[in-house]
Amino acid sequence: MDAWEEGLPGKPYFSAQQLRLCRWLSPFFLTCAVYFLWIPQDRPSWVGALFKCLPVVCLVGSLQAVRWGRGYRALLQGALLCSAVGDACLIWPDAFLYGVAAFTAAHLLYLWAFGLAPLRPGLLLPIALVSGPYYGTLLLHLPAGMVPALVTYSLVLAAMLWRGLARGGSVRWGALLFTLSDMLLAWDTFVQPLPHARLLVMTTYYAAQLLITLSAFPSPRLKAS
Repeated sequence: MDAWEEGLPGKPYFSAQQLRLCRWLSPFFLTCAVYFLWIPQDRPSWVGALFKCLPVVCLVGSLQAVRWGRGYRALLQGALLCSAVGDACLIWPDAFLYGVAAFTAAHLLYLWAFGLAPLRPGLLLPIALVSGPYYGTLLLHLPAGMVPALVTYSLVLAAMLWRGLARGGSVRWGALLFTLSDMLLAWDTFVQPLPHARLLVMTTYYAAQLLITLSAFPSPRLKAS
């Protein structure tokens, strides 16, 4: 059995590699703490956009520590940078569709990174059973001009979720949390305001990006004695 496997460690223990990983991820956790302690509530501003984007930009930097699978790393970095652009655009209502376009590009890069093996087409049915009624309800509340862009985005997001679930490991949970975050955001924006919406959306979103990023780091497992 290989000593290195992708995903989160199965048994907690500290190694030199894990300490290095913590060091590389510490800017992400620090900027998340700053964002959640401040959580801008006033009118849109570049300062608010900066604080919102910094955690994701820090994940881009943390991937520089990865010395294997550089193609996979580059795709994740591209997806994270597109996500950061989307984060900034969503600060301003007039730039909402630009944000949707940026996140669509991010999910396409994630799709490319996750690949098509194993295929696992059986996952498509439960995804359709959950997302179909949700997006059907959401479409009833969308402005007509936004329907094509958001339908396209929802299909790309569903494809990303399929490939993330099929890939497994930390990517599986990252894809699920990303989808949940987007569903919460869309419901709060277009259907009905949710209590503590920003906290819920951003917590699941940052956790999703972190879990997907962790898939690029090989994690040691203790061999069974």
